[in-house]
Amino acid sequence: MKKNFNFWAVLALFLGTGYTIYAQEEESAEVYLEEYTDEFQETFFEAVKQKSIQNYDKAINLFLECKQLDVSSDVIDYQLAKTYFLDKQYIQAQEYAIATLMAKSEDFWYLENLVNIIEAQGSSIESLKGRLPLENSKLKENLALIYFKQAKYGKAQKVLKEMGNSKFANELGLKIKDSLNKKNKDSTAKPVKEDTPQEDDPVSQNVAKMEELLGTSDYGALEKVAEEALEAYPLQAYFHYAYGAALNGKSDTAKAIEVLEGALDFLFDDDALANKIYKELSKAYTKIGNSSKATEYLNKIKPGL
Repeated sequence: MKKNFNFWAVLALFLGTGYTIYAQEEESAEVYLEEYTDEFQETFFEAVKQKSIQNYDKAINLFLECKQLDVSSDVIDYQLAKTYFLDKQYIQAQEYAIATLMAKSEDFWYLENLVNIIEAQGSSIESLKGRLPLENSKLKENLALIYFKQAKYGKAQKVLKEMGNSKFANELGLKIKDSLNKKNKDSTAKPVKEDTPQEDDPVSQNVAKMEELLGTSDYGALEKVAEEALEAYPLQAYFHYAYGAALNGKSDTAKAIEVLEGALDFLFDDDALANKIYKELSKAYTKIGNSSKATEYLNKIKPGL
C-alpha cells in the first residue's frame, strides 16, 4: 500500500550533529509528498532506532534495504554515510557522502558530513578534486562556513580568498577577524554589546517578524521567512534558531536538531538566545525519546534570563 508521506517527518527520528543553517541552498531541502511504501517506512524507522542505540551494523543493513526500495534516494545515502562514519568504516562512508553531495552539491549538511569523514582519515577536501564540483560558489561558501564552525580560521580565510570581494566573503571575513581577536585578547573585560539595531534595519525587521510568527505558532510561514533571511544573513544566530524552531514545530525534528545545534556555533555572548536554543533542543530530543539529551540541554539553561 502506498500513501502520501512527508519524508522529513520521518527524519524526525534522526540524531543529527550540528549546524546551523548558514546559508541554505536556494531551493528548499525538503521533499514533500513523496510516495513511500509501508515497508519502506517501517524499515526506515527501525534503521533509525538501531542507529540511535549505536547498533550500527544492523542500522546499515536496514538502510541498505531502504536503498533497494528507493535506489535514487540521496537521503538514504546521507544516512548510510553518517552511519558508516559512526561505525568508523570511513571508506564506505566517504563513497556514500560523495554520492549525496553529487546529488545536491549546494547542500550544507551533505558537505559538512563529507568534510568530517575526510578529516577523520587525516585528509582534506582537496584530495577529492576532480570528483567534486569544488568551483561551485555555494559549495565554497558552505566550506568556508564549515571551517569557521570548526575554528579553523586559516582554512576558512583561504577559501574566502578564492571567492573575491563578495558580500558573503566580507561578512565572514570580519567574523573570523573578530573571533581571532577574541581568541588572542588577554583580557577579562566584559565584551561590549553591539548597538541595538535601528527600526529600519532589515535584520531587526526580520527578527520582529519571526518573533510574531513564533508567537502565533505559524511554523510554515516562519520557516519561509527564516530560510530567506538566512540566504541574506547566513551568520545571524537568531535566524538559525528561528529556522530550527520552525522545523521543530512542523515535526521535522531531525533537521531541527541539526540546525539548532549548529546555531550554537554562530552564537556570541547572547545568553538569552542560547537559552531559547537549549529549550528548543530539549523539546526536539524529547520528541524522539532521547531523554538524556533533553535533560542535558535543560541543564544548560541559565536562570533569570
